[in-house]
Amino acid sequence: MEPAPVRQFLMKVHSRCNLKCDHCYVYEHADQSWRLQPNVMRPKVIEQAAIRIAEHAGKHDLPFVVVIFHGGEPLLAGTQTLDYAARTIRRTVGSQTRIAFGVQTNGLLLDEAFLELFAAHGVSVGISLDGSPAANDRHRLFADGRSSYAGVAAALRRLNNPRFRHLFGGILCTVDLANEPVEVFEHLLSFEPPEIDFLLPHGHWDNPPPGRTADQTSAPYGKWLIAIFDRWYHAKVQETRIRLFESIISLLLGGPSGSENVGLGKVDLATIETDGSIELVDILKSVAAGMAATGLHVEWNSFDEYLQHPGAIARQAGLMSLGDTCRRCPIVGVCGGGQHAHRYREDTLFSNPSVYCADLTLLIRHIARRLATDLTVPPHIMTR
Repeated sequence: MEPAPVRQFLMKVHSRCNLKCDHCYVYEHADQSWRLQPNVMRPKVIEQAAIRIAEHAGKHDLPFVVVIFHGGEPLLAGTQTLDYAARTIRRTVGSQTRIAFGVQTNGLLLDEAFLELFAAHGVSVGISLDGSPAANDRHRLFADGRSSYAGVAAALRRLNNPRFRHLFGGILCTVDLANEPVEVFEHLLSFEPPEIDFLLPHGHWDNPPPGRTADQTSAPYGKWLIAIFDRWYHAKVQETRIRLFESIISLLLGGPSGSENVGLGKVDLATIETDGSIELVDILKSVAAGMAATGLHVEWNSFDEYLQHPGAIARQAGLMSLGDTCRRCPIVGVCGGGQHAHRYREDTLFSNPSVYCADLTLLIRHIARRLATDLTVPPHIMTR
């Protein structure tokens, strides 16, 4: 089977952060390789990455690619570095391939200078916020314990200025069972985001996320998400898009997923670390030291070589990458085994169901039943 070419490039333009979020998979989990990374991506690495992206896009005749500036906190790299990166990549790739730029930030440095820069390059801006001040400050704090909420809220208001509203990509929210779900959702809605992405906290069978025990008869995260789904689905008008829910609905109706967290689609993403190392999806850093590493580098290796790495092959193997339990499951085409990193167990690696199996099952079947009031859904999906 031919691998799908890489269409999404996650560029770690800065490897440090101005917050100390205790749920961060980069700094607070098993892999501490960030300590060995240079703080900022140097011009030579940016140039080498641009050459490799152009090479890959040209070889596979890609009509578009997505380049996400990431970190750490990418805005710590400064306007000059980000401007140089966007200009260099666009110039090197050329006009045959359209480039969609994005940045995922905590927003604390998002001033008018950055917004003008992003407007010039058409960079979509995603901001991380977990809800109201009390909800957000459970985890997203400065190193000295100060709240980050006011600074993030100010950034969201700045982004909502009519001059920059078109750049607003959405809000990324990490689920915390201690927060009331509908309250979190409605608080995020107050910033009028075009999209919200609810992220399950990263964990696996050897290091379960908070509140997720081995008892698969309970589904606390599924219930938390269902409360928001019902509020969102039954609204008189669509107030925002929610990527996880829309992906599940699409998969239930035979369409594609818009998220690597559900479905059996090929993952077409590669990470470029600050030093130029080519790595697998960075969420694998929550699993074990070196789990995201490939030994490849943009100076010496192509992205076609990356696609031959066992880790990249596994992310594109679909059903064959899953264990027997998942392959026999009637909703595997929708669930897809969940997020790859969430399946990990030291003895059996990734051949397990997601640690969130019960939660995903409850959520998917709930959504299927809701859809069944309007549409015909395969009956095996709704079976308890």
